[in-house]
Amino acid sequence: MTDHGGNGRRNNGNITVAPARRTDGLDALRGRSVLVLNWRDVRHPRAGGAELYAHQVARRWAAAGVRVTWLTSRPPGTPAREVVDGVQVLRRGGTFSVYAAVAAALLRHGRLFDAVLDCQNGIPFFAPAFAPRTTPVVQVVHHVHQEQFDAHFSRPVAVLGRFLEGPASRRVYGDRALAVVSPSTRRDVRTRLGLRGPAFIVPNGNEPPVDRSGPRDPDPTVVVVGRLVAHKRLDRLLRALPDVLPAVPGLRVSVVGDGPERRRLELLAGELGLRRAVRFHGRLPDAERDELVRRAWLTTSTSQGEGWGCTVLEANRFGVPCLAVAAAGIDDSVRHDGTGWLVPDPAALAPALVDALTRLADDAVAARLSDRCRAWASAFTWDRSAELLAGVLAAEGRRLAAPRPDRRAARADLVTAVRFRVPRDVPPPRGRLTDQVRVDGEHGTALLHGCDEVDAEAVLARWRVEPVSIELAREEQLLTGAAHPADRT
Repeated sequence: MTDHGGNGRRNNGNITVAPARRTDGLDALRGRSVLVLNWRDVRHPRAGGAELYAHQVARRWAAAGVRVTWLTSRPPGTPAREVVDGVQVLRRGGTFSVYAAVAAALLRHGRLFDAVLDCQNGIPFFAPAFAPRTTPVVQVVHHVHQEQFDAHFSRPVAVLGRFLEGPASRRVYGDRALAVVSPSTRRDVRTRLGLRGPAFIVPNGNEPPVDRSGPRDPDPTVVVVGRLVAHKRLDRLLRALPDVLPAVPGLRVSVVGDGPERRRLELLAGELGLRRAVRFHGRLPDAERDELVRRAWLTTSTSQGEGWGCTVLEANRFGVPCLAVAAAGIDDSVRHDGTGWLVPDPAALAPALVDALTRLADDAVAARLSDRCRAWASAFTWDRSAELLAGVLAAEGRRLAAPRPDRRAARADLVTAVRFRVPRDVPPPRGRLTDQVRVDGEHGTALLHGCDEVDAEAVLARWRVEPVSIELAREEQLLTGAAHPADRT
């Protein structure tokens, strides 16, 4: 999928360009040296959504003049050092020994970096324990892995993993700032891990929406794209299909992707008599994968939990809706009855599939859903993700250097959405690095972190703008950055 950047926005049935956002966060990092810690890089053979997220952000930082170094593991056959899209990638150690390699590197060279982005993939790097105390460290959390440790490891290792992700992280990170990709992840880091640092939502980006340049498949077609690993629970979809096929003649299911679960899933499909209906394609070139998705009627998600539904939004950009089993992260990315449907549990999957495919047989219904999907996908861009995460990292540096505690930073989970008018003689407001302020002529919107409605009134008064509306931000607003959902639909 080719990256084009930009900010798509839905307006009167067309995808148009949204007002430009300021780049205060990137401006604050420009010329500085940032260390990115992730157990894989984008060229790792098992790279996934977390690596894509960090890479899309890091390459934009590098292009903006930030000196970015990525420290990661070294799979066989890869160089110890290379530059990828302007990012210097250093590879040390294996899947687990990379943690010791990172600790040693921070102890020896930590003072060379102005800030550290600590990407947690179940087990964080515990950078605050090894980096200089004055170095800002922001932990990036995609989703909580407490149950997933059991799906991938033996019981003793799973117990250790849960301890490191929970109690050990609470102790080491303390009140350090967090960047989470969705409201679901923010709830989980609070309620299940007990992390207490300021938590800012920095959602995944997406490629620009694509209008269907050709017809969809004439027969009902479901396409699922993703890594075939245990927690994705693709077996739930396969087990539902025997009850769906008699009611949906001609149904075909394409599974694109590879992973350790592929052989088991192929055997299960054979046992269920699905060989004619289900095809496992493995990994495909981007163009072939995208063409399969473009022609699909529907995609599905049966994962037991995600930080965010990356493949859901990737299908949405082609106008393809998603039927999903409700789970953390997926609940954020699928708008029920808008860009797809959510069912409460796997038992409801088969009848919901029949109902969804029956609805989508109507071309007019399918076209309306397709428009909604592309409009929703247009709200998420990698440019915005890079700017927001830069703002969090830069703000954390200022917080550590401040002589007094910042009341707003301590209440980051509280966000107020405002709309306002800017009088002709007043300059456009800027806000803090973690605020999301957008001004289009004399009209503006903002998401103010750490503010309730009373605090927001005081902020608008300092900006000398005229309030139009003030309300606590909804989850959709936190994801899209729009002060009102109507701005995006």
